[in-house]
Amino acid sequence: MTLEPRGDMALTEDQTRILMALTRTASVLSGIGVITIITTFSMSRHFRNPMHRLIFINAFFNAFDVTCTMISVSGPQAGNKSALCQFQGFLNQMFPVADVYWTLVMAIDVYLIVFCCYDAESLRKLEWKYMIGITTLTFVPALVLLFIDTEDKGPMYGSVTIWCAIAPKWVLFRILIYYVPIWSSIVVIIILYSLVGIEIVKRRQALLSIGTDAEVLLDDTVMPAEAPTAIPIQSSPSINHTSHASTDGSVLTTKQSLNQLYVPKRSSLSFRQYILMPLFFFLALLTVWVAPSTNRVANFIDPTFGSFPLLVTVGTTGSLRGFWNALVFVAVGMKSWKRKKEEEEVALRPTTSDYVR
Repeated sequence: MTLEPRGDMALTEDQTRILMALTRTASVLSGIGVITIITTFSMSRHFRNPMHRLIFINAFFNAFDVTCTMISVSGPQAGNKSALCQFQGFLNQMFPVADVYWTLVMAIDVYLIVFCCYDAESLRKLEWKYMIGITTLTFVPALVLLFIDTEDKGPMYGSVTIWCAIAPKWVLFRILIYYVPIWSSIVVIIILYSLVGIEIVKRRQALLSIGTDAEVLLDDTVMPAEAPTAIPIQSSPSINHTSHASTDGSVLTTKQSLNQLYVPKRSSLSFRQYILMPLFFFLALLTVWVAPSTNRVANFIDPTFGSFPLLVTVGTTGSLRGFWNALVFVAVGMKSWKRKKEEEEVALRPTTSDYVR
């Protein structure tokens, strides 16, 4: 398909119908996802850990995002200075960025769990700070842009073909105010998860050095970084050496290793609930932002660039944020719920107390 200048040439009627159908269908799926998150959280106590709570709060932000994408091409068709276009532009500036920020605070929570020993109650106390911070960081810029309108470039919010956002003539601001915060947050998220992954690997290796009996501690539990605690370990066939390395680098005799080893105190926080969910949430985020970022950079480099297939991808993926969030919320949450039930059954066994006291 030949390239068409974006922002200067209108889509054909067939292309407009295709875009409208796809973006609104995706928006309906996201709307269903938002309702699913809110309903599931409200009705089931098994979906109320701190990570679920963050996704639940974000669902209300996603609801406004769905409103934006449901307007679809009707915003541009109404005209750049129309109330509908300006309203859609405001929504488009605020709520997609907020979705990224909520993913960032989930990564921050994971970091706090692993490195700072935060428990569920400590994380819950941070939620109001997150809400105020994210709302302020997204609402203020979106509101200010509503009042920017020059004779040369027109209003800040205008048609970008598939909906209204920061207009093509203001593309540099679109990159600085929109994409820079988004991708800066994504980079920080990657760094945080990398640090967490490295720390978990280190602790896994430390526990594996104790013996096979200690591997039980690694299955589903994040080990907080705190002062070592004496944990009785059952005798294991794997511990038959004359000396044994402890987690702090010292050497224990065989007799010491059989009776008592010093390892970090076990946390009650589930690995699947507190790390896998935010990680999958982040991966879903990446699938949403690759296409629009590619499109925007290409348009910045070459203002005449335009590709209808890429616009379709941008419109569809950008309208599915609520759907992906709900998918992660339910899928990983159900898996964690089932795993928790299995752990409760295991906890009733007499040998469980031999691992951690």
